[in-house]
Amino acid sequence: MGILENKVAVVTGAGSGIGLAIALTYAKEGAKVIVSDINEEHGAQAVEQIKSSGGEASFVKADTSDPAQVEALVNSTVEIYGRLDIACNNAGIGGESALTGDYSLDSWKKVLSVNLDGVFYGCKYELQQMEKNGGGVIVNIASIHGTVAAPMSSAYTTAKHAVVGLTKNIGAEYGQKNIRCNAVGPGYIETPLLENMSGDQKESLIAKHPIGRLGTAQEVAELVLFLSSEKSSFMTGGYYLVDGGYTAV
Repeated sequence: MGILENKVAVVTGAGSGIGLAIALTYAKEGAKVIVSDINEEHGAQAVEQIKSSGGEASFVKADTSDPAQVEALVNSTVEIYGRLDIACNNAGIGGESALTGDYSLDSWKKVLSVNLDGVFYGCKYELQQMEKNGGGVIVNIASIHGTVAAPMSSAYTTAKHAVVGLTKNIGAEYGQKNIRCNAVGPGYIETPLLENMSGDQKESLIAKHPIGRLGTAQEVAELVLFLSSEKSSFMTGGYYLVDGGYTAV
């Protein structure tokens, strides 16, 4: 029996990369998983992957920057599986690369709308449902850039710092309501987002991680699983790094 047996979980941005690894890991540990993504093809493939491994999953399309769609996602989760026990707010984008003074207003608004507003919308509607359940767990995917700068990416850094603050607030507010909320800060991970990076750029990134390589999506998923389970029952309002030592230097 898995450690998430009989739990219902929702994962945003679950069509690829870290989100996909989290959804697969949740399902492997017994959870019924709502796979959510803006990309229907990727979402459907993720559901099929889970089902072919003997798990249970359904796809719900949602743009996390739209509060109405996020509310509908939570409502659909309850309609399909009857409750919501675990939520991982993972969906995010990188945005343009520019000095802060040159950063376009449109890109700033877009990054903040997905990486911060989208996480807030998720938490808002997930918390409302979890209160009805009598408890639950939320894991927000932040970044190492929730604690250190990402030069040329001021919107991303700002949003991820804010996600850490939001997570701490929720931990303080909802601890007595049997709802835990933590944030995870991945370092640079081998995902499709890095596919277009040149060899030199990739080597430069690797050099910033004392462990000598980039991380894997599964390594992030294992930490998220721990924080989503009763194994972390005395942990809330925290921010936990899985970064190969990036922030230690």
